[in-house]
Amino acid sequence: MSVDDADEAGWDLDPEDESRGVVEAVGRQLKLWREAAGLRAAEFGKALGYGENLIYKIERGVRIPRPELLDKADEVLGAGGKIAAMKKDVERARYPKKVRELAKLEASAVELGAYSNHNLHGLLQTKEYTTALFAMRRPAYAQDEVKRLVEARMDRQSVFERSPAPSLTFVQEEVTLRRPVGGKMVLRRQLERLLEVGQLRNVEVQVMPTDCDDHAGMGGRIQVLKFRDGSAVGRDEGQGTSSRITNPKEIRILELRYGIIRAQALTPRESMAFIENVLGET
Repeated sequence: MSVDDADEAGWDLDPEDESRGVVEAVGRQLKLWREAAGLRAAEFGKALGYGENLIYKIERGVRIPRPELLDKADEVLGAGGKIAAMKKDVERARYPKKVRELAKLEASAVELGAYSNHNLHGLLQTKEYTTALFAMRRPAYAQDEVKRLVEARMDRQSVFERSPAPSLTFVQEEVTLRRPVGGKMVLRRQLERLLEVGQLRNVEVQVMPTDCDDHAGMGGRIQVLKFRDGSAVGRDEGQGTSSRITNPKEIRILELRYGIIRAQALTPRESMAFIENVLGET
């Protein structure tokens, strides 16, 4: 049965996206391979399990193909891996621009420190937790956009597999451990994930107890990324706003705030015990 929707086959590309040239080039190559094989778009789509209209969209560069579609196309056209190799060219294009920029920073940072006061930090989230989080947004995201954002966030978590490993520190408000985003079972698995990540030698997870009466993080979320050349980028996120900071003086202020927050929070060992207790109560 033929499928012709974004959820299954790919994502529509923003006409102003800087990755458009890459996606269009991949589409042209796919068309050349199809024509060389003597297949009409409808025949090619049927062989892949998708509709003719989708094939035209991909070949025109207005739809970003999923990796599975390129794998199948490589097999159908006998491309010997040449089409499948193009997955790397479109991998980042399928994610929103701001997510690509953040992922690029995280992939090159040697240190990352983050304080989260409302939800668990994206790098710590399970897929189920992330899905539930995006699904409850108001105004609501389309189903395709939810899937796209979830996949982008999960892809960012490859930072845990980097070698040499970066230093990663997280401070989470107690409420983020207790809010049952996605339901009790999703929360349980999320707490288990925190305990797993907290065991990594390059990762420290701390909890800020709700009863802490002296708190340097009341201004909102903080994130600071440091790089091998000594430069740094910060994010200071208040109510409804998010600003990227590169000014050295402002970075030092963020670092000062984050350092105080870490000192006020439970130690990593105390935090692991705290999370285990919350898990036991859940």
